[in-house]
Amino acid sequence: MSYLSRVNDVFSFLNPITDVLWEFPRNLQFYKNIPIIGEFSLAILLLIGCGLYFTLKLNFVQIRYFKRSVDILKRKSETKIGISPMASFLLSSATRIGPGNIMGVTGAVLAGGPGALFWMWVSAFFGMATCFVEATLSQIFKEKNGEDYVGGIAYYGRRLLNNSKTVGFVIAVAYIFYALFTLPSQVFHMFTAFGSVASQITGSVYARTDTLYIVIGLTIILVTTVIIFGGIRRVALATDFIVPIMAVTYFVIALFLIALNLDKVPYFFTAVFRGAFSPEAIFGGAMGIALQQGIKRGLMSNEAGQGTVTMAAAAADAKHPVEQGFIQSFGVFVDTFVICTISGFLVIIANLWSLDGFDFMALRSDKLGYFIASLKVLSPTMLEKPIQFLVALCYGMFAFSTILGMIAFIEVSATEISRNKVFLNIMKLISSLVFIPFGVACVWSGAELDNIWIISDLTNIVMVYINVPLIIIGFKYSKIALKDYEEKGELI
Repeated sequence: MSYLSRVNDVFSFLNPITDVLWEFPRNLQFYKNIPIIGEFSLAILLLIGCGLYFTLKLNFVQIRYFKRSVDILKRKSETKIGISPMASFLLSSATRIGPGNIMGVTGAVLAGGPGALFWMWVSAFFGMATCFVEATLSQIFKEKNGEDYVGGIAYYGRRLLNNSKTVGFVIAVAYIFYALFTLPSQVFHMFTAFGSVASQITGSVYARTDTLYIVIGLTIILVTTVIIFGGIRRVALATDFIVPIMAVTYFVIALFLIALNLDKVPYFFTAVFRGAFSPEAIFGGAMGIALQQGIKRGLMSNEAGQGTVTMAAAAADAKHPVEQGFIQSFGVFVDTFVICTISGFLVIIANLWSLDGFDFMALRSDKLGYFIASLKVLSPTMLEKPIQFLVALCYGMFAFSTILGMIAFIEVSATEISRNKVFLNIMKLISSLVFIPFGVACVWSGAELDNIWIISDLTNIVMVYINVPLIIIGFKYSKIALKDYEEKGELI
């Protein structure tokens, strides 16, 4: 415990740096006084601005080719090199659809009110165009590596900046740090979920030092290591299995609860559209809060513009580069308009903040607890436990799929540094046998290492500031590729 605390203390200096980067220029009073705009940090403005610009310049590509993306996913394809378009879609969804789809959305609603969901949709709509651009760039600049294709942000970053190996190296290292320091928090989410599942089955509450948690931790380490050392194809096979099951299960549960509470559906739409422009006093009463929370959640959930899932786009064997753009754009739609919306829908129709005897302010800081409480209100008494069990299981699988995707992308990014098998195996070892066990040890010890998690926030914002200039520079190539595709006609 003392060792982990000392590790935590080492990184204490990062907190103010992270706050400055995430908040700039909101930490300047003159900027903060600007109506509406002053609610947003530079990073958020860059992301939403890029999405708007790309949408207009590409003539709403996310709408025009929405059906095409579905047709491409349904296409039967056998690939000798790389992975199929569907496998690429599921691999990227593995990292997009994470615990934030529940906790993050719940937090956005609790902070900005139901109207935050409306602005989340707006940001995701424009984010679909941004994702099209970065995914197309990933395909254009991908490279062959044995039986796989490798690429993504480090690769197109290098090629766009005079084919500078230094640029590729720096970007690859930045992503690797981002992913590595995100892993422990995902491990924590898995423990939370699977501990809850065990409690639902046995009816007992387990301490973190209990044998059950030791078994869960060792299982996480073992299973992750076995899958990761099988390479990106084995990871793709795992996500091909996990993602559809967890997404469909979560979707079916939500539809069931909505069907049981159909009388509350009109309230949902009223609350969302009214709250988008005039939130209730309990949520701050300011449109800017709903706007800020919704846009930030939409962008952070689907990761459009961050470059953090571009490796999946590059791994696919696509007939034309823009087809991966269409598919990854569709991935943003599924993540935000389907999965995130489901979570928001359940929280809003539960409407706990208006229930008598419910201490809204006390539970507001516990996002997962609030979501579970919402499920309880919406569920029939006899089905409360089974529903909570299934949702907890989905939550844990969301985290596990994110871990698999991130470690696979670490390996792909590492190939920009060196394709030596020993080096790549060392990266796998560091991921699965250092950072995953570190997260496990934190849970076992009961350590709340806030400063460690701050590193994830810091590297996240760094990725935004790296990727946005790159996709602006590379936009012309994505635009040319789309024009070429359109001139050739349908390729389905």
